[in-house]
Amino acid sequence: MFDSGVGGLTVARAVIDVLPHEDLLYLGDSRRGPFGPRPLDEVRDFALEIIDWLVAEGVKLIVIACNTAAAATLEEARARFRVPIVGVVEPGLRAALQVGQGRLGMIGTEGTVASGTYDTTLARLRPGTELVSLACPGFVEFVENGEVSGPTVRDHVHATLAPMRAARVGALVLGCTHYPLLARAISDAVGRDVTLISSADETAFDVADILDRVGMARPAGGPPGRHRFVCTGDPAPFRRLGLRFLGPEAETVEGIDWASA
Repeated sequence: MFDSGVGGLTVARAVIDVLPHEDLLYLGDSRRGPFGPRPLDEVRDFALEIIDWLVAEGVKLIVIACNTAAAATLEEARARFRVPIVGVVEPGLRAALQVGQGRLGMIGTEGTVASGTYDTTLARLRPGTELVSLACPGFVEFVENGEVSGPTVRDHVHATLAPMRAARVGALVLGCTHYPLLARAISDAVGRDVTLISSADETAFDVADILDRVGMARPAGGPPGRHRFVCTGDPAPFRRLGLRFLGPEAETVEGIDWASA
């Protein structure tokens, strides 16, 4: 599993809870993240490099736990690599469609919104459903700095989400794996009557289903899985945020020199 930083830990938490006997290798590309403001072609190259590394490490399935990276490379990665690859875009939309039939909102990074991936995926899942999308610059940076509450966060989130409040959506897809960590501020900004949708649980269920289907799932009742966390930047702040946002599984974080990885 990989992300541009700590946001994908929201997905890692769900996968660990759903599949406690599976090993997990997580890479946070904190040296080059966040991915959202970068050109999609550049994000694609980063993602394919990381997938190459994960495959070399011997993983049996890969979760692209970054919406921007999934938008940039999911289909190409599936065609290029033999291991199953799971994204986070479709699971989030499926979860949103289970909530209701009305207008949906989606907030994400600049890259994710510009890619149009949510629009095309929703058109395939349920043609005719209206989707209101909004880019939210600054949200990922708050999370990566450990700021998920307080007046600065609240004011920025409230101002950024003004167009979404005006759109009066019934459910709001958190189209970035960092955003569930800002859920309180987001809910306060759009109104408590708007249902917030994270892709984490639905993605974990997809992983479990795929492993069962291809016969690679570990049997229930076995020993707990081992969890390895790696980052391309400074491991100290990653560990600090990992312990806060994920839990004790992130007690040890390895730093790697990506240039020589």
